[in-house]
Amino acid sequence: MKYLFALLLPGFFLFASPATAQQASSPYRTRFAVDAPITVGLGAVSGLGLYLVSQKDGLNQTQLAALNKNDVPKFDRFVAGNYSKTAQTVGDFIVYPTLLIAPGLLALDADVRSRYGQVLGLYLQTLLAQNAVFTMTVGNVTRYRPFLYGSEGGGDRNSHIATNSFYAGHTANTATATFFAAKVYHDFNPGSAAEPLVWTAAAVVPAVMAYTRIEAGKHFLSDNIVGYAVGATMGIVVPQLHKTAERTGLAVSPVQGLNVNGYSYSGLLLTKRL
Repeated sequence: MKYLFALLLPGFFLFASPATAQQASSPYRTRFAVDAPITVGLGAVSGLGLYLVSQKDGLNQTQLAALNKNDVPKFDRFVAGNYSKTAQTVGDFIVYPTLLIAPGLLALDADVRSRYGQVLGLYLQTLLAQNAVFTMTVGNVTRYRPFLYGSEGGGDRNSHIATNSFYAGHTANTATATFFAAKVYHDFNPGSAAEPLVWTAAAVVPAVMAYTRIEAGKHFLSDNIVGYAVGATMGIVVPQLHKTAERTGLAVSPVQGLNVNGYSYSGLLLTKRL
């Protein structure tokens, strides 16, 4: 999470990057006055979630001894007792570079590169949106990690992080990064012949990440499925919410007025261009 807060302030200025004559048309509309407060708010929620996580209690030896893998749902039971430092290391070498490589690859596209400040601002907001959901979930949900059902893990067995199995943050962050990159590439290059390869890579990398977390005994299958789904959803939905009406044919605008009976009304008008 530290890298997110380190990027937070620079991200605000990315939203405000002025357009130049050389810039390609962007499929997104961002406004500093709107997106900066949203990004700050998401960062604050992430911070609150981290605080809640830090206040959780670990298990004592009596509680550890009482754990029984037969209490784990059948579809997750095959993971109970797994433990591998190697798998954990491999997973770390996937997630952290991916967070930089995925948006970095977008810079290879000339159109994206001309709007790179805007894209990085959106990426920051997307990561923070996922992490806000993740930290608040982990901070309020207690689920024991799979390795606790075995005998390995050393001091981590009594740590509060041993109760953070739901949901898989490494998988979620990896999916957020890869699906964001695929979504942005698609929006800048609709109909590109490279799209099948781009989307396949976006789907495979977080799946491999999920496998390492299962082997490491950090998360159950269901934790990874949820993490994958949340990350992929955030990676696609946040950029989609910023799509311009010219690209989507959709527009949302506030409306207010008086009806025939003299009562005032207000709301949002959704229009679709035919």
